[in-house]
Amino acid sequence: MSAGLSWPVAYTVSGDDCAARMPLGHSAPLAEAVRELAELGYDGVEVQVRETGAHDAETLAGTVEAAGLKVYGIGTGPVAAHDRLTLTDPSPDVRRHALFRLLGAARLAGELGVPVSLGQTRGTFLPGLADMQRVWAERAVEQLAEEAAARGSRLLLEPQSRANTSLWHTPAEALAVIDSLDVPAGLVLDTHHLDAEGVDVVRAVTDLAAVTGCLQLATASTRGPLTVGDPRLPELLTALHTGGFTGWLTLEHSQDDDSTKAAARSWTALTDAASALS
Repeated sequence: MSAGLSWPVAYTVSGDDCAARMPLGHSAPLAEAVRELAELGYDGVEVQVRETGAHDAETLAGTVEAAGLKVYGIGTGPVAAHDRLTLTDPSPDVRRHALFRLLGAARLAGELGVPVSLGQTRGTFLPGLADMQRVWAERAVEQLAEEAAARGSRLLLEPQSRANTSLWHTPAEALAVIDSLDVPAGLVLDTHHLDAEGVDVVRAVTDLAAVTGCLQLATASTRGPLTVGDPRLPELLTALHTGGFTGWLTLEHSQDDDSTKAAARSWTALTDAASALS
């Protein structure tokens, strides 16, 4: 584990299949990004993928492991962000394509032995279609969770703000979905989205740590890199301990035009907060 911390620390990166780098992750190509992150002391990465499947697992793992890091999770944001594919699109062909991509990500995650997460790719509602769109999304999430479980992975559902999606904005709403599934699943908690929805972040982390696979971190006011002396960081780390968290931490934030400096700033802030508690 990283110095002073009880859990692995990862950084968001984009897979080589992405049409462009995700703005909340490292801006360099994957091989370059993992080398820089390893030098800074990170344990691994959370990889955002667009159309990578199980057959790409060996190549992806090889690139990451060559730098001495580990893949901790597979994210699916580029499916919507880059190709506008969602599970609630009015077009059946678009919905099928979105689910096809997500199932591929689940198979990739299974090959790697890590969870797969779902965020904005669930989509947004249109006037008069909300009830039907909700059913489409729920059925697709059930299929995705079952596929992940069958492949040795696990679905992590991320509560996201209304600016990103029409579905499952709070931890309670997301928890109700995973509780309805017949296979194991969990949560991703993102401090930015929790703040945007007016959720008490420290309380949510304390109460839900046991069912949370990943906590994504960013500065509260700007969604930028973490800052040394942020009083919330020690509170969050304490909440993770209190709640029995066994997952990993991911830095997912804007890069301030320099990913190397952004990653270094967050690393320093997080390890400084951890040392203050020891």
